[in-house]
Amino acid sequence: MNGSIKSKGFSLIEMLIAIVILSISLLSLATLMVTTTRGNSFGSHVTEATTFGQDKLEEFRAMPWVAIPNGQETDQRTGATGVDFTRTWNVVTNGNLKTINITVSWNDGTSRSIPFTSVVGE
Repeated sequence: MNGSIKSKGFSLIEMLIAIVILSISLLSLATLMVTTTRGNSFGSHVTEATTFGQDKLEEFRAMPWVAIPNGQETDQRTGATGVDFTRTWNVVTNGNLKTINITVSWNDGTSRSIPFTSVVGE
């Protein structure tokens, strides 16, 4: 009689192994999501910094050559994500050329910066 009864379902050991495998895979996915979120945040900050740097370069390009001020200046901008960006620019005249160096820097837990360089002729 015992031989004719067939066991149906899973044993406790099989269920524990399945739960361990599922837990490991879900933990890996959670780690991947954190990494992806950090990467997206960094990309957003780089995009904002690039936009602020390009805006300043376009401002200089729209000015008459003689109106572009020599020397170094700094200003602050706050991005859409709430991060504060510092733009520092330095204009050097060399004959009939002005070299414009702009650095946009910010801190999102790590100090970061992006440099821009342009040359404007008379």
